[in-house]
Amino acid sequence: MYQYNSRIRYSEIGEDGRLTLTSVINYFQDCSTFQSEDCGVGIQYLEEQGKAWMLSSWRILIHRYPEFGERITVGTWPCGNKGIYGYRNFVMEDEAGSRLVEADSTWFLLNLENGLPCRVMEADVAPYGVPGSRIPMEAAPRKLVLPPAYEEGAPITVSTHHIDTNHHVNNAQYVEMAREAADSRLPVRELRVDYKKAAVLGDVICPKISWDGTAVTVALHNGQGEACAVVWMKAGEEKND
Repeated sequence: MYQYNSRIRYSEIGEDGRLTLTSVINYFQDCSTFQSEDCGVGIQYLEEQGKAWMLSSWRILIHRYPEFGERITVGTWPCGNKGIYGYRNFVMEDEAGSRLVEADSTWFLLNLENGLPCRVMEADVAPYGVPGSRIPMEAAPRKLVLPPAYEEGAPITVSTHHIDTNHHVNNAQYVEMAREAADSRLPVRELRVDYKKAAVLGDVICPKISWDGTAVTVALHNGQGEACAVVWMKAGEEKND
């Protein structure tokens, strides 16, 4: 497992004094990026190869949100690959080694020249070492579908602060858009995201929101009616195990 240590900053917390969901995702994204850089297959290497790893889906389980000032360890490891896809797990732990958050993710390798997915080759993944085992989770569909009954939220124009080095909306920003569109302050305990089409600067995102008890599905469509991402969030009680 690749790991790095950190401390929860004031800029990463919400009004409850705990790490925000968006910040959780940022920690995980940073961790995998750090590993790639340290393995010599980071951003510059991928640009030279004309490739980029794109996130296809998240499944994140939050047992406890760490508090301001708390020291944490963030870890990640690849879990194998098949065809165009690569699989990666993440964990966040407190100082005692108790697991705060765990996540499973699916990525695909993109050819930047033609904009099409390309097969993952041994050279793309060998620097990470031997793949580890995936975190055991209850079965759940990776593909998310917006229920037929929904309401439309206020449109969101993609601005420069939404964009990352791939010139697309950053993965975490879709989740932030969905949370704001749902206008919910309930603590999310499980998050699933199905990324479909990258949004770019100037796009207008139209949220479609459907509630089902303590769970909400938010589909983020562009101006052409195409789904850019579908976000499913479920609230629940904090776990202390």
